[in-house]
Amino acid sequence: MAEPLDSIKVIHNAFRLDMNLIDATALDSARGNKGLSPAIERFRFFNEMLVWHAHGEELAIFPMVETVAPSVAEAYERDHRGLDAAFDALNDAVSANDVLAAARASSAFKFHLDIHLEKEDAHLYRIVRESVSKPDQAKAVGIMASQVPKERFKEYISWLYPLIDNTDREIMIRIMQMVMPPEVFGQTKLLIKYVIGNDWTEMTRRIPTLE
Repeated sequence: MAEPLDSIKVIHNAFRLDMNLIDATALDSARGNKGLSPAIERFRFFNEMLVWHAHGEELAIFPMVETVAPSVAEAYERDHRGLDAAFDALNDAVSANDVLAAARASSAFKFHLDIHLEKEDAHLYRIVRESVSKPDQAKAVGIMASQVPKERFKEYISWLYPLIDNTDREIMIRIMQMVMPPEVFGQTKLLIKYVIGNDWTEMTRRIPTLE
């Protein structure tokens, strides 16, 4: 049974895959296979997603963790500032059209992000699951979700769903179906259907209530 907190791991998986794609593009450029192609520009949108996610954690997750495990969240907030610095370094390199610096900055960004997400999955969110009530978990996830501007929600869905596999898609759809008002979920469902194309058939097989 999917729970709201499960959505965090799904989004982390999307971040991992998108950062892998960005880093691979930067490496190809440094090897001379192509210049800094438009593909690497996705890192700017990727970072918007990351900032919304991190801000949501700082608003909702970190204060909640502080009440049950004092001082733990501080290290994760420092990680967030490190990710901000990693983005700035990559942004500067791409803006200067310096393919070698971009590859170095992308690799550093990926390394820091991978470790940060693994720590959150293995440690931070384990504390939340074990020490925070389910209603408070759901409330925190709701606050995090609200950090995506309403006018950017379509872009968010169009970014997320192509990056995740069908298992993660099923988790996210079940959670959205659980927490969204029916009319909002109805619109969201149509958008997801459009974004994932033929894979929608598999979603309706797994979640018959979608039809």
